[in-house]
Amino acid sequence: MHFPIGNTDSKCRSTAMKCVGLIAMLAILGGCSPGDKADDGGPADIRATAISSFRPGSQETQFGALEFLGGLELSSDNALLGAISAIRLRPDQRQFVSVLDTGHWLTGTIERDDKGRLKGIAEARIMPMIDRYGGTDAGKGAMDAEGLALRGNHVLVGYEQNHRVDVYPDPGFEISPPDDSLPIPIPRWQLRSNRSLEALMIAPQSSPLAGAAVIVTEDSLDDKGNMIAAILDGPLHGRFTVRHYGGFDVSDGVFLPDGDLLLLERRFGLARGLGVRIRRIAGADIKPDAVVDGKVIFKADTSEQIDNMEGIDVFRAADGSLHLILVSDDNHSILQRSLMLEFRLHDENAVNRN
Repeated sequence: MHFPIGNTDSKCRSTAMKCVGLIAMLAILGGCSPGDKADDGGPADIRATAISSFRPGSQETQFGALEFLGGLELSSDNALLGAISAIRLRPDQRQFVSVLDTGHWLTGTIERDDKGRLKGIAEARIMPMIDRYGGTDAGKGAMDAEGLALRGNHVLVGYEQNHRVDVYPDPGFEISPPDDSLPIPIPRWQLRSNRSLEALMIAPQSSPLAGAAVIVTEDSLDDKGNMIAAILDGPLHGRFTVRHYGGFDVSDGVFLPDGDLLLLERRFGLARGLGVRIRRIAGADIKPDAVVDGKVIFKADTSEQIDNMEGIDVFRAADGSLHLILVSDDNHSILQRSLMLEFRLHDENAVNRN
């Protein structure tokens, strides 16, 4: 999803629209447009610049419940790199699968230095996603991939605009059309064109949701102003909503091993600027007809190393601690960056005080 302009008052709207036009123009001049080279694919040589401090000029590492461990700014001569919408790690915690909202897969291997910090991306490949008809699509309308989940021998992808959750074979997703789609129990008229199926995640098998796929919309709201969400299968199949406030919209999510849900959210507007936060929602609260909310365990703004943060995943490190990986969508714009950030999750009840 591109940067949304947040809720601005009437005096700001004209300026906001001018800024949007300028950003769009610079994005086209500075990188490839969403339709460029959509049918191309193959190896991508990715350069990585280390980010050693989350707050420039500060040695502080603790931000709410998260401890910053390091990060990377990614770039490549391959014009397809960018627009990363979601990322999921394989069990070895090194190989990953991600989707680009231009309708491409990005796969690769995370490299680390001798101290265990993020070092780079190796063996990267960018491949066009194949639709249910066996073709690739050069436009964003049909293949605007935003959500991603791995479950068993399948890769699930959530799409905006042409709203759906497609199921691809795993292995083989890079060269295959989807072999199934999951029904979405949300009326199509309630899904906003470019602000709909944003977060897609799989609940732990041991949780009450029993391994179900869960979606949360970005900014498709019910009549009470809450974000529409759904449990797509399993014993608790049905709709629920997520409280929406502070100008933050959902961009991704991931379930923790204990069944709690971390929701990654971001905002962008002239009045409030760029921001990102993570809410922790109790897994037991997620059920049909519920309105869920949770504590904000992490919050950051432009004083920290963030961008348009769109993807989050979790893994358990060798020492038993839980680590989060966050990635950003640069919209193929010279004004934005493709980032990969790593944090250690600490006190689950901590609320960011920065």
